Amino acid sequence: MSGRGREVILGIGGGIAAYKAADLLRRLQDHGYLVTVVPTPSSLNFVGTSTWEALSGREVNTQVWQNVSKVTHVSLAAKADFFLIAPATADLIARIAAGRADDLLTNLIMASDKPKFLVPAMHPNMWSNPATQANVAILQARGFVVMQPAVGRLTGDEIGAGRFPETQEILKEFNLITQKASDLIGKRVLVTAGGTREAIDPVRFIGNNSSGKQGLAIAKAASMRGAKVHLIAANMPNCAEEGIQISHVKSADDVQQILQKEFEKCDLLIMAAAIADAKPKSFSVGKIKKSLFSSIQLESNPDILAELSKMARSNQVLVGFAAETSNLLDSAALKLKKKDLNLIYVNDISNGAIFGSEETQGMILINTGERIDVATTTKDALANLLLDKAIEQLG
Repeated sequence: MSGRGREVILGIGGGIAAYKAADLLRRLQDHGYLVTVVPTPSSLNFVGTSTWEALSGREVNTQVWQNVSKVTHVSLAAKADFFLIAPATADLIARIAAGRADDLLTNLIMASDKPKFLVPAMHPNMWSNPATQANVAILQARGFVVMQPAVGRLTGDEIGAGRFPETQEILKEFNLITQKASDLIGKRVLVTAGGTREAIDPVRFIGNNSSGKQGLAIAKAASMRGAKVHLIAANMPNCAEEGIQISHVKSADDVQQILQKEFEKCDLLIMAAAIADAKPKSFSVGKIKKSLFSSIQLESNPDILAELSKMARSNQVLVGFAAETSNLLDSAALKLKKKDLNLIYVNDISNGAIFGSEETQGMILINTGERIDVATTTKDALANLLLDKAIEQLG
């Protein structure tokens, strides 16, 4: 599974319960899902397009004939990881069961093989009608998951099975289907990624080979798990992720300035960026001529993570990274203790490995004494492993 926030198509059927789906949308976003709302045309009689666009922050279409050049029934279907249809009316269930594709939502359902979760809401007699029950059975046989409606008061004074379930109950079942951890909801995660560049003159700089892929994977994974994520991206100009706050920076000083402002707000800091150890003592405003470019006077950059650890609260967790070519265990153990970290991941970068790659290998050391050897794996997988261990430290 990709480390990006999971894409959900939230389908809205034409029932009075459509207004309750507005809260469901918000809670899905709180859980880290990225949501595109696709209402049926009849549902707009209850909640309009402008409301869905305002809440989701995304364009909302109802018909295949809107934005034809984007081929939305194909592009949205390909992008989606899950479908959540809530409310699913008797008519909508019947149309899906019959294989109809007469609006954008039913087109998307036909064009996608991704998991689909339906939340029925209708009058009790409509729910118990043999035709509806037969349609539900057909959909279940095809792999759709259909939630049982709640029992309670509906429109008017009538009480029975057909009520739209409470949002938390829907999310509970939906999260089981997606097998999505939501263990960082309400937490603030601060991540650094990329490699800093320390300017010598307007043309040259001291830098390193870090691509920022690991830090970005961590930021995405944390967002997926419900955290509010702030990513400090060093020299990653094309980095943009929906649902993640991103600050673009260049130098170690830039990183330090933002961390000094943001660190106290976070619950978890993950320093995946490769911060240059040194910088030129002075910056030349003009390009240094080749004939004069014989040496550079350097000074050390501050050890940002070590300084932050001195300011850390007892309920903050700090995760460090190290890149080594030899003595991985000794080097990581020393940095873990010296910088007073909760855990550290050390990469084995021998022979140019890791940088720019989709894979990584190394080991995790935890201040409890635990050691985890990480065989070659994806950076997405490592991101979630590091978060698992950090969450244990958060308690």
